[in-house]
Amino acid sequence: MNDLITCPAPPRLFLDGDDRHFPVGRVFCIGRNYADHAKEMGEAAEAIFFTKPASAITTAPTLPYPDETEDLHHEVELVLALGEGGAIVACGTGVDLTKRDLQARLKAKGAPWEIAKGFDRSAPMAALRLGPPPSTGAITLSVNGETRQSGDLDQMILPPTALLAQLARYFALQPGDLVFTGTPAGVSALLPGDAVSARIDGLPPLDFTLTERG
Repeated sequence: MNDLITCPAPPRLFLDGDDRHFPVGRVFCIGRNYADHAKEMGEAAEAIFFTKPASAITTAPTLPYPDETEDLHHEVELVLALGEGGAIVACGTGVDLTKRDLQARLKAKGAPWEIAKGFDRSAPMAALRLGPPPSTGAITLSVNGETRQSGDLDQMILPPTALLAQLARYFALQPGDLVFTGTPAGVSALLPGDAVSARIDGLPPLDFTLTERG
Protein backbone atom coordinates (compact mmCIF):
# COMPACT_ATOMS: atom_id res chain seq x y z
CA MET A 1 0.00 0.00 0.00
CA ASN A 2 1.37 3.38 -1.03
CA ASP A 3 0.54 6.52 0.91
CA LEU A 4 -0.16 9.84 -0.76
CA ILE A 5 1.91 11.75 1.79
CA THR A 6 4.60 11.13 4.39
CA CYS A 7 3.55 12.17 7.89
CA PRO A 8 6.02 13.62 10.40
CA ALA A 9 7.57 11.14 12.82
CA PRO A 10 5.98 11.30 16.28
CA PRO A 11 7.84 13.14 19.06
CA ARG A 12 9.90 10.82 21.23
CA LEU A 13 10.72 11.34 24.88
CA PHE A 14 13.88 10.17 26.59
CA LEU A 15 13.65 7.58 29.35
CA ASP A 16 15.79 8.22 32.41
CA GLY A 17 18.44 5.49 32.75
CA ASP A 18 17.22 3.63 29.65
CA ASP A 19 18.36 3.83 26.01
CA ARG A 20 14.83 3.39 24.67
CA HIS A 21 12.41 6.21 23.88
CA PHE A 22 8.69 6.79 24.38
CA PRO A 23 6.89 7.67 21.10
CA VAL A 24 4.09 10.18 21.72
CA GLY A 25 0.66 9.62 20.20
CA ARG A 26 -2.11 11.65 21.80
CA VAL A 27 -1.85 14.24 24.55
CA PHE A 28 -4.68 14.55 27.06
CA CYS A 29 -4.85 17.25 29.72
CA ILE A 30 -7.02 17.83 32.75
CA GLY A 31 -7.92 21.25 34.08
CA ARG A 32 -9.01 22.30 37.57
CA ASN A 33 -7.56 19.17 39.21
CA TYR A 34 -6.14 21.16 42.13
CA ALA A 35 -8.72 23.08 44.14
CA ASP A 36 -6.45 26.07 44.85
CA HIS A 37 -5.71 26.53 41.15
CA ALA A 38 -9.41 26.34 40.25
CA LYS A 39 -10.05 29.00 42.92
CA GLU A 40 -7.37 31.36 41.57
CA MET A 41 -8.90 31.01 38.10
CA GLY A 42 -12.36 31.81 39.44
CA GLU A 43 -13.68 28.40 38.42
CA ALA A 44 -15.37 25.52 40.23
CA ALA A 45 -13.05 22.76 41.44
CA GLU A 46 -14.38 20.34 38.86
CA ALA A 47 -11.98 18.43 36.63
CA ILE A 48 -12.34 19.04 32.87
CA PHE A 49 -10.55 17.37 29.96
CA PHE A 50 -9.03 18.83 26.82
CA THR A 51 -6.37 17.76 24.33
CA LYS A 52 -3.18 19.01 22.73
CA PRO A 53 -1.67 17.73 19.46
CA ALA A 54 1.53 15.70 19.54
CA SER A 55 3.30 18.74 18.03
CA ALA A 56 2.85 20.47 21.40
CA ILE A 57 5.48 18.16 22.94
CA THR A 58 9.03 19.48 22.98
CA THR A 59 12.25 18.70 24.80
CA ALA A 60 14.11 21.74 23.46
CA PRO A 61 16.09 23.76 26.04
CA THR A 62 15.04 27.05 24.44
CA LEU A 63 11.58 28.00 23.16
CA PRO A 64 10.55 31.12 21.25
CA TYR A 65 7.85 33.23 22.88
CA PRO A 66 4.75 32.28 20.85
CA ASP A 67 2.75 34.52 18.54
CA GLU A 68 -0.84 35.64 19.17
CA THR A 69 -0.37 36.33 22.89
CA GLU A 70 0.96 38.91 25.29
CA ASP A 71 0.11 36.86 28.39
CA LEU A 72 1.76 33.44 28.28
CA HIS A 73 1.25 31.43 31.49
CA HIS A 74 3.10 28.44 32.95
CA GLU A 75 1.45 25.38 34.57
CA VAL A 76 3.71 22.64 36.01
CA GLU A 77 2.19 19.15 35.87
CA LEU A 78 2.84 15.47 36.57
CA VAL A 79 2.57 13.66 33.23
CA LEU A 80 1.57 10.01 32.83
CA ALA A 81 2.88 7.93 29.91
CA LEU A 82 0.63 5.01 28.91
CA GLY A 83 1.38 1.61 27.44
CA GLU A 84 -0.76 -1.38 26.48
CA GLY A 85 -4.28 -1.33 27.88
CA GLY A 86 -3.89 2.22 29.14
CA ALA A 87 -1.49 1.13 31.89
CA ILE A 88 0.95 3.71 33.27
CA VAL A 89 4.45 2.67 32.17
CA ALA A 90 6.33 5.87 33.02
CA CYS A 91 5.82 9.41 34.30
CA GLY A 92 7.56 12.76 34.11
CA THR A 93 7.52 16.50 34.64
CA GLY A 94 5.84 18.73 32.09
CA VAL A 95 4.67 22.31 31.69
CA ASP A 96 1.41 23.31 30.03
CA LEU A 97 1.96 26.71 28.38
CA THR A 98 -1.22 28.71 27.92
CA LYS A 99 -2.05 31.84 25.93
CA ARG A 100 -4.16 33.20 28.78
CA ASP A 101 -5.34 36.37 27.03
CA LEU A 102 -6.48 34.42 23.98
CA GLN A 103 -8.15 31.83 26.20
CA ALA A 104 -10.03 34.58 28.08
CA ARG A 105 -11.30 36.15 24.86
CA LEU A 106 -12.54 32.81 23.56
CA LYS A 107 -14.19 31.93 26.88
CA ALA A 108 -16.01 35.28 26.85
CA LYS A 109 -17.52 34.34 23.47
CA GLY A 110 -18.47 30.87 24.66
CA ALA A 111 -16.10 29.52 22.02
CA PRO A 112 -13.71 26.55 22.25
CA TRP A 113 -10.30 27.60 23.57
CA GLU A 114 -8.08 24.75 22.33
CA ILE A 115 -5.97 27.13 20.21
CA ALA A 116 -4.90 28.87 23.42
CA LYS A 117 -3.61 25.54 24.76
CA GLY A 118 -2.72 23.34 21.80
CA PHE A 119 -0.21 25.40 19.86
CA ASP A 120 3.14 23.96 18.73
CA ARG A 121 5.76 23.61 21.52
CA SER A 122 3.15 24.33 24.20
CA ALA A 123 4.09 21.29 26.30
CA PRO A 124 7.78 21.17 27.30
CA MET A 125 8.72 17.80 28.80
CA ALA A 126 11.56 16.32 30.83
CA ALA A 127 12.78 12.74 30.47
CA LEU A 128 10.36 10.10 31.71
CA ARG A 129 11.00 7.78 34.64
CA LEU A 130 9.87 4.18 34.21
CA GLY A 131 7.38 2.87 36.75
CA PRO A 132 4.27 4.11 38.55
CA PRO A 133 3.78 7.77 39.42
CA PRO A 134 4.41 9.07 42.95
CA SER A 135 1.23 9.62 44.98
CA THR A 136 2.77 12.36 47.12
CA GLY A 137 5.68 14.75 46.82
CA ALA A 138 6.43 18.36 46.09
CA ILE A 139 5.56 19.81 42.68
CA THR A 140 7.12 23.23 42.05
CA LEU A 141 7.97 25.73 39.35
CA SER A 142 10.36 28.65 39.56
CA VAL A 143 11.13 31.45 37.13
CA ASN A 144 14.57 33.05 37.22
CA GLY A 145 15.14 31.37 40.58
CA GLU A 146 11.91 32.67 42.17
CA THR A 147 9.35 30.05 43.22
CA ARG A 148 5.93 30.67 41.72
CA GLN A 149 4.11 27.36 42.02
CA SER A 150 4.41 25.04 45.01
CA GLY A 151 2.10 22.19 45.93
CA ASP A 152 1.95 18.48 46.61
CA LEU A 153 0.75 15.68 44.36
CA ASP A 154 -1.64 14.51 47.07
CA GLN A 155 -3.67 17.70 46.49
CA MET A 156 -5.08 16.38 43.20
CA ILE A 157 -8.86 16.12 43.16
CA LEU A 158 -8.58 13.08 40.85
CA PRO A 159 -5.36 11.14 41.49
CA PRO A 160 -3.87 9.23 38.52
CA THR A 161 -5.92 6.03 38.79
CA ALA A 162 -9.23 7.87 39.18
CA LEU A 163 -8.27 10.35 36.47
CA LEU A 164 -7.58 7.58 33.95
CA ALA A 165 -10.85 5.85 34.85
CA GLN A 166 -12.72 9.06 34.05
CA LEU A 167 -10.79 9.63 30.83
CA ALA A 168 -11.46 6.04 29.72
CA ARG A 169 -15.20 6.79 29.75
CA TYR A 170 -14.64 8.98 26.67
CA PHE A 171 -11.56 7.54 24.94
CA ALA A 172 -10.04 4.09 24.44
CA LEU A 173 -6.65 4.71 26.01
CA GLN A 174 -3.74 3.62 23.81
CA PRO A 175 0.02 3.06 23.96
CA GLY A 176 1.74 6.39 23.35
CA ASP A 177 -0.87 8.48 25.15
CA LEU A 178 0.40 11.19 27.51
CA VAL A 179 -1.84 12.55 30.26
CA PHE A 180 -1.11 15.89 31.93
CA THR A 181 -2.69 15.69 35.40
CA GLY A 182 -3.30 19.33 36.35
CA THR A 183 -1.42 22.12 38.08
CA PRO A 184 -1.26 23.61 41.58
CA ALA A 185 -1.91 27.29 42.30
CA GLY A 186 0.52 30.05 41.41
CA VAL A 187 0.28 30.19 37.61
CA SER A 188 1.52 33.50 36.21
CA ALA A 189 2.95 35.16 33.14
CA LEU A 190 6.25 34.47 31.42
CA LEU A 191 8.39 36.91 29.43
CA PRO A 192 11.12 36.47 26.81
CA GLY A 193 14.38 35.74 28.58
CA ASP A 194 12.75 33.91 31.50
CA ALA A 195 14.43 30.72 32.71
CA VAL A 196 11.88 28.15 33.87
CA SER A 197 12.67 25.28 36.25
CA ALA A 198 9.97 22.68 36.96
CA ARG A 199 10.45 19.99 39.62
CA ILE A 200 8.57 16.97 40.96
CA ASP A 201 10.13 14.97 43.77
CA GLY A 202 11.84 11.84 42.47
CA LEU A 203 11.48 12.66 38.76
CA PRO A 204 13.96 14.09 36.24
CA PRO A 205 14.02 17.92 36.23
CA LEU A 206 12.72 20.15 33.46
CA ASP A 207 14.53 23.38 32.55
CA PHE A 208 13.97 25.66 29.57
CA THR A 209 14.40 29.30 28.59
CA LEU A 210 12.09 31.51 26.57
CA THR A 211 13.65 33.55 23.79
CA GLU A 212 12.24 36.41 21.74
CA ARG A 213 9.55 35.57 19.20
CA GLY A 214 10.81 33.40 16.39
